[in-house]
Amino acid sequence: MDYNKLYIDGKWVEPNSTETIEVENPANKEIIAKVPASNKEDVEKAVGAAKRAFETWQYEALDKRIELVRKLKQEMENKKDEMVRIIMDELGRSKAFALNPQVQPYIDVMDDFMDIAKNYEYEVEKDGFKVRKEPLGVIGAITPWNYPLGQIIKKIIPALLVGNTIVLKPSQKTPLVAYTLAECFDKAGFPKGVFNMVTGAGSEVGDMITNHKDIDAVSFTGSVEGGRKVGEAAMNGIKKVTLELGGKSPAVLLKGGDYELGIKKTLNTVYNNTGQTCSAFTRLLVPEDEKEKIEELVVNMSKKYKFGDPYSEEKIVGPVVSKKQFDKVKKYIEKGLDEGANMIYGEVPKDDSKGYYVGPVVFSDVKNDMSIATDEIFGPVLSIITYKDKEDAIKIANDTTFGLAGAVFGPEKEAKEIANKIKAGTITVNEGNASHKAPFGGYKHSGIGREGGIAGFEAFLQEKAVFS
Repeated sequence: MDYNKLYIDGKWVEPNSTETIEVENPANKEIIAKVPASNKEDVEKAVGAAKRAFETWQYEALDKRIELVRKLKQEMENKKDEMVRIIMDELGRSKAFALNPQVQPYIDVMDDFMDIAKNYEYEVEKDGFKVRKEPLGVIGAITPWNYPLGQIIKKIIPALLVGNTIVLKPSQKTPLVAYTLAECFDKAGFPKGVFNMVTGAGSEVGDMITNHKDIDAVSFTGSVEGGRKVGEAAMNGIKKVTLELGGKSPAVLLKGGDYELGIKKTLNTVYNNTGQTCSAFTRLLVPEDEKEKIEELVVNMSKKYKFGDPYSEEKIVGPVVSKKQFDKVKKYIEKGLDEGANMIYGEVPKDDSKGYYVGPVVFSDVKNDMSIATDEIFGPVLSIITYKDKEDAIKIANDTTFGLAGAVFGPEKEAKEIANKIKAGTITVNEGNASHKAPFGGYKHSGIGREGGIAGFEAFLQEKAVFS
């Protein structure tokens, strides 16, 4: 794979920019590739190609668009092992965690989007008029590093199926799997300009895309700070925007519930991507008179997760993604101790000379106004917070600027009642499992709009009323 080029107007092209960005393997600090740091002319070419392609792609027969996405899916299946290897290298995942949840679920979800596209009502007859659903135009897709393939797929596939064209900017930390995806687009035979990819920093190339007059809508996943900046720029250009931002999600353990189930599902979200999951249940709310019992369970169950070199075993939790992330997580762990929380498991990471390894950390005696309880750490750090009764649990769960996800584990009726009162976009109750078929997004500072399912499909459509 030639990582020195960009994919624009249906072909691999030399960038105008001579600047590059290094891609580092966080497991061993090896520089594994360099990609172009695209400049304004590169972005202009990509947006121009997408704009020209939209003039015909928007009218392409739906069956043809679905056929091309199906071919794309097959090309991705053919390249699955390569994408797994790339994510192992650029994100620091073990083979098992690179395959699932990083690759396979997002290949599979393409079938769901194709089914929605095939069965969706693009024209609805009303009393005296009809409502048409039409594509938005050129979509700027700005994606994060923590799910470098998945977040691309959930944006661009529904957008393309309804007739939009794409300018993608993958994360500068994990851009390599996007190159393989672009190669799959090329082999699938999409018309030139329908899919374009430029690489570079979000603060530069992302801004150019967001502010470009010919970008009609922006779909962004990232930090609250980044989302605010994208949102402001989009509003200045009167662009439609979808923002999937951060979280500090609560998991509530209720008396009479299955504590082991609740703790296991909580720890999976906090540990398995090294805490680098926006919907992770990083605040564990527990009855105050059951605190010691639950602490013991959490510690014992935490010991079962293996952290270390992702190449050493099939299923082992690897490093955080970068030096910046290592330093951030370390700082928060130190801050938790300074604020008076009790570290009942783990330690402050010390050495990053061989890779950016951070082991699991569990804090107890956490108050909901401590930094480790209010801020998104994006590392394998769990805060245990006690509550007095159900009303107190709900109050604590909702006492956050975020509202992305949450969970409740307990007697079914009681758990569902509390789940309905938590202000968040997705809630897990007991044995329930998240699905990419469902809408995903947040309340409050966790974002605007939804990805996935019909709601994520409709995010790339606009309505027209026709009177006749």
